[in-house]
Amino acid sequence: EKNLICVSGDLGGAYLGVQILEREKRILKEIGSNNNPQLEKHKYTIGRQLKPEARRDIITFFKEKNIIPTAMIDISDGLSSELMHICKQSNVGCRIYEEKIPIALETEQTATKLNLNSLTAAINGGEDYELLFTVDIADYEKIAENPNITIIGHIEDHTTGQFLISKRDEAIPLKAMGWNQLTKNDEEPNDKSSL
Repeated sequence: EKNLICVSGDLGGAYLGVQILEREKRILKEIGSNNNPQLEKHKYTIGRQLKPEARRDIITFFKEKNIIPTAMIDISDGLSSELMHICKQSNVGCRIYEEKIPIALETEQTATKLNLNSLTAAINGGEDYELLFTVDIADYEKIAENPNITIIGHIEDHTTGQFLISKRDEAIPLKAMGWNQLTKNDEEPNDKSSL
C-alpha cells in the first residue's frame, strides 16, 4: 500500500531568518551602531528562527480524525536530511515534488532579496520545527481537508532511491545537507552504528 509524504506549515523561513540576522550583524559591525537593524520587514522569517512553535494543532487533528502516521519526525535538520532518515530507518525510497514544497511568500521575498534559492532553504535549511510525516493513502481525504498540511510526495520501494522531482521533471538525488553540515555524504556507508 502507498504512503503519502506530508509536512505541516511551510519551510525555509527559519534558515532565512538566520541569514537576515547575520547580515544585519555584519552591517552593524561595519557601519557602527547608529544604524538600526532593518528587521521590521523580516518579522516572519526572523520569528520562524527565534520563536519556533510546536505543531500541537496537527497532533490534535490526528486524534480528532483518527489518523495514525506511519512515520513522523520534526524538521530540525532540514527536510532532505529528515526524509532520508525516515527512508533509511524504514528501508524505503521516496519521491517529493519541487512544486509541492510549501514556502511562504515572505520566505520567497527574503530569499530573492538575499540572492538565495528559497527551494534550497526549504529543503536543507532546518530549524522550522514543522512535522514531516507519512500516512497511508487511505487517509488522503482527511489529510487534504487540513490547510496546514501539504502532501509533498510519496514513499516508494527502497530500490528506487530518494529523489526530488524538479518542476522540469528532473530527478535530483536527495542529499543529507543538514543545518550544520556535520554529516558528509561520503562518510555514510561506513556508519552502520546507527542502524
